[in-house]
Amino acid sequence: MTPKERLIVALDVDTKERALGLVERLKAEVKIFKIGSELFTSCGPSIVEEAVNAGAKIFLDLKFHDIPNTAARAAVAATRLGVFIFNLHALGGSDMMKKAAEAAADESKRLKIVKPKIIAVTVLTSMDENSLKKIGINDNMEKQVLKLAELAKNASLDGVVASPSEIKLIRRELGNEFIIVTPGVRPEWAAANDQKRVMTPKEAIDNGADFIVVGRPIIEAPDPLSAAKRVLKEMFNDK
Repeated sequence: MTPKERLIVALDVDTKERALGLVERLKAEVKIFKIGSELFTSCGPSIVEEAVNAGAKIFLDLKFHDIPNTAARAAVAATRLGVFIFNLHALGGSDMMKKAAEAAADESKRLKIVKPKIIAVTVLTSMDENSLKKIGINDNMEKQVLKLAELAKNASLDGVVASPSEIKLIRRELGNEFIIVTPGVRPEWAAANDQKRVMTPKEAIDNGADFIVVGRPIIEAPDPLSAAKRVLKEMFNDK
């Protein structure tokens, strides 16, 4: 894949106009955009359809986490929207992930479309080991992330969302075909904000990430297109 096919820009905004404006402004350099809870809740499913119609591939980042039947219905709805990737929480368990994967595969076959990539969230990049302990998880970060990644793979998911710190471990243990989507990526010139486990774009790619997610350093820049080009250059170059 080219750098343009591996960068995901997070549309972490709350209006349709700003989101579609960013797609239009960036789509010459960026092929994949992430729609998360803020934008989806503000605008509804139509924002996904409009972004797809504008030529964007969409990573629907809603992190489904529910009983298996409900998660499966959500997976069908995401498939019908024509998204490129969607995710669910691995902590929802094996049965939930299996049901969602099966439902998406069946709906894709029925509609005669390409099945979305389905990935699982392991541990949010805003969390550290102290955060895990507070919710009763006493494994260290790497052990917990790998446990959840293995659960996702065994449930027939395509990959995981994982922080830069766990990329090498997941790649080594689960192989090259297992997709790793990495948030918590901050260019050297950008602030970490609320992310705790971060790396630069180049470090994440060098460690084995398939896709990196970058939001604020691009969408809040005075010139988002120039910022995106700078990130793309940084992904495979030292400077």
